[in-house]
Amino acid sequence: MPMVAEKPVRLNIVRGILLVLAGIFALRLAQLQLLQSQWYRERAEAQAIKRAVVYPPRGIIYDRSGLPLVENVPAFSISLTPAEFPVERTPLLAALLNMDSLALRQQVELALRSSRFTPLRLVRDADFQTVAAVEEHLARLPGVSVELETRRVYRGPARLAHVLGYVREIAPQHLEHMGDYYRPGDPVGYTGVEASYEPFLRGEKGYRFLVVNALGQPVAAFRNSRHDIPAHEGFDIYLSIDARLQAVAEQLLQGRRGAIVVIDPQTGEVLSLVSKPDYDLEPLNRRDAGPYYAGLLRDADRPLFNRALQALYPPGSTWKMVLALAALQDSLITEETLIICNGGFAYGGRIFRCHHVHGAVNVVQALRVSCNVFFYQLGLRVGLERLQRFAALLGFGRSTGIDIPGESQGIVPSRKYYDRRYGKRGWSEGGRLVNLGIGQGELSVTPLQMAVYAAALATGVLRQPHVVRALFNKRTGQMQSLTYAEHPLPIRHDVAELVRQGMEEVVHAPGGTASGARVPGVRVCGKTGTAQNPHGNDHAWFIGFAPRQQPRIAFCIMVENAGFGGAVAAPIARRLLEAFFFGALPDSALLHGQPLLSGLQ
Repeated sequence: MPMVAEKPVRLNIVRGILLVLAGIFALRLAQLQLLQSQWYRERAEAQAIKRAVVYPPRGIIYDRSGLPLVENVPAFSISLTPAEFPVERTPLLAALLNMDSLALRQQVELALRSSRFTPLRLVRDADFQTVAAVEEHLARLPGVSVELETRRVYRGPARLAHVLGYVREIAPQHLEHMGDYYRPGDPVGYTGVEASYEPFLRGEKGYRFLVVNALGQPVAAFRNSRHDIPAHEGFDIYLSIDARLQAVAEQLLQGRRGAIVVIDPQTGEVLSLVSKPDYDLEPLNRRDAGPYYAGLLRDADRPLFNRALQALYPPGSTWKMVLALAALQDSLITEETLIICNGGFAYGGRIFRCHHVHGAVNVVQALRVSCNVFFYQLGLRVGLERLQRFAALLGFGRSTGIDIPGESQGIVPSRKYYDRRYGKRGWSEGGRLVNLGIGQGELSVTPLQMAVYAAALATGVLRQPHVVRALFNKRTGQMQSLTYAEHPLPIRHDVAELVRQGMEEVVHAPGGTASGARVPGVRVCGKTGTAQNPHGNDHAWFIGFAPRQQPRIAFCIMVENAGFGGAVAAPIARRLLEAFFFGALPDSALLHGQPLLSGLQ
């Protein structure tokens, strides 16, 4: 009997265990089907979905009149997702892309270790034959895709290489400094406006979600593109540059080394900025840019170097207005003060020469004939600290704040500078001041600083130079104006007018050093400079503004190793001013590259 009673007990235990297990399975099934079904559905879909980046068109760049300078055209790129690509197919892909197979394999293996699911762009701006060959073999190349993008093209009559800059794939060493937006192979602006306004020009990436097959190839849009994230085009940029005046300036410096900077003195807008030698931007935006760029780096003329805002030169006699302003403003001299020029000035056991015997001259006459003896002595009267102070007021010894990267600050030497360079007892202040009085010695300035200085002399206001006037936000449809700094000079009106009178006489009075800059009907104010160069022939300067009343243009012309400023730089200024005021040079000549240098004296 006990044995008979024990059997139902065991059976009930088994039944209970089975019921518990069935309940657990039922609960789990309910959890999967009712509570977690969406999660598992999304995971299953994710294994068959590929996220493709949509690159927005970069913003268009216009000149001040609305002429498009930089636009976009369609271009194909070929990318590879490392996690989906069979490495053994590397030789086939390399042959189609005309690449070295070993180099391609190393590139893929590196991407597998760093970001295996991030598409690796192999070719940008692929030609039609390459695209057709890759698409023909896509079934044998899992993870490889052909994408439609854009590339930059350049319009208008001027090159503007150092203003616009160029776009290239981001360098690996820059990725960690550029935030989370960029991935390997992404385009980014290098130099010029393309770099300084990159956050505005680039736009915002979008994303498309695609259903892919077992080979990782897209076959359809995921859920009719409902989850796609649209790309947003970059802002358009409107420059202050006058493309036609820029073309004139570029041709006037053709075959020379140097820079031209033209500024609207009433606003600080840069109308033209030229550095020569320059280069062609178009090849830098194509797939074979590497050899071209390497050639630019090797070029002894350094075409990539922006002489307008990076090169440093002694200012020579163009510096004399700084001394004149300082001495007049602080009443060290007056309009009637005379200094005798006998052709030289003896100081510290040596003779500092002048290029003529000028006799007794006042400050206006000294500017007109560029008398060195007058300014040798004025340097001693002004002194080092006062000279530094007035140089700083006029924008020297620091960057101007222009919205193009890479600007140099220049040097206005101080006591600390001389102590550091020569030792506290290794230099004489008087001897240094004599040299500084005529813009020689340890002084160094950029052509951009000199153009800003000329504009400040014209208006009495130091304005921040800039090449961008406004941004157009395509999402809001609004034009956004930009504001820039300006600082009125603490200079008396009578002092400023005396200096302007001297600059006007440089061009228009008998004996002035820049008669070659005269333009009929326009009162041009200017100053020539011939800066000594220990490494070769002297540099030629001419800076100025026009007209004297209500000035509309300020400029700096600097030609390396060209000799006298009055003989070389001033006639270039004349042609530039003729084009600005009278449109004296036909558009057809500019567009077809005809020389504009005929008639220069």
